[in-house]
Order: sequence, then structure tokens, then C-alpha cells
Amino acid sequence: MVKKLAASGLVEHKPYGPLLLTAEGHSRAVAVVRRHRIVETWLVNEMGYSWDEVHDEAEVLEHSISDKLLIAIDDRLGNPEHDPHGDPIPTVQGHTRRPNFTLLSNAHPDDEGTVLRISDRDPDLLRLLASHNMRPGAHVQVHQFSKTTIFISINNSGKIIELPGSGADIIWITASDPGLLKRPGSAPSQTVDELH
Repeated sequence: MVKKLAASGLVEHKPYGPLLLTAEGHSRAVAVVRRHRIVETWLVNEMGYSWDEVHDEAEVLEHSISDKLLIAIDDRLGNPEHDPHGDPIPTVQGHTRRPNFTLLSNAHPDDEGTVLRISDRDPDLLRLLASHNMRPGAHVQVHQFSKTTIFISINNSGKIIELPGSGADIIWITASDPGLLKRPGSAPSQTVDELH
């Protein structure tokens, strides 16, 4: 596969060395990310899927729909900038930006911020988060934190909920306190390809 990608001009590769996307490879990769995220958004907004079901379905559909249908879906959705998990949808030109962010696992008690993105890799955790109305855009405050458990409140509800510590490693937040963004593990604004 690496040889095929290199022969197609999509990657640069030296034996036993890293793979580097060429400009054409980068462009195609971002286009696939765009297709995937538009399809996920369409499945949730128009087809009644829940956000924990769409990743695998989008993996299949993103390769089978035409460019014309993708444009029609994007237009029908109003050209969204983010998918249901908060991931940015690249523009047709392949551009996207997001504000400074950090993983929730970098937070300390009393830190707070707005949920920017939640990884779609764990459907069970997505269902748990949804049951507590924790989605991109939600406000979160940390109360207690350990390696195995995190206690947070969402949207200033006053209700403290318990999440597994692993949940803090899949939730990205923009912080109310700029100091949180300066801790190790925080990241500056990045483009979509740098995030995945």
C-alpha cells in the first residue's frame, strides 16, 4: 500500500523512515475528512442517528457518495462548520481553524471551560455523556479529579456527575482561565489535519 501511495504521488517514503504526505496527499486526506464529517452531520441531523452511531456508518458512506451528492448534503445542512462531535469540517479549500484548547485531563479542581470537541472513538462513553447533556458547547466545571474518576458539573446545573477518568482524555475544552491553556498538554489553534 505504501508503494502504491508513493507511486501515486500521495506520500514520500524512505525505507524504514516516516511517511510524509505530499501536497496532493494532504489535499486528498483533508477532502476525506471533510466527506466523513459532513456525512456524520447529515446522519445525525437528517436521518435520526445518534452521535454514538455515526462513525462506522460514515466510514462506509463517505466512499460511496458522489461529489454532487456531497455538495447537495452540505448545502441542505447549511454548510455546517462542525460535526456532531465538535470536530471542524474543512472548507472545500481545506481550511479550518479552532480556538485554543486543552484536554479536560489537564484541568484541576475549580477549572472550567466550554466543551469544544469529544472524540467519537468510544460509543459507550458518548452515550453516557449524552445522558448528562454533555456535548460540544456545554459549560463544564471540574470539582474533583483522580486517575480513575472525574467529578464535574455541566451547564452550571449544580448537579455533580461522575465520569471515568478516561473520559477526561477524550474531551477538549476551551478554558475560561487562560492559565489552564498554558499547562502541559494544551495546544494552540490548529488545523484539522494536525488534530487527527
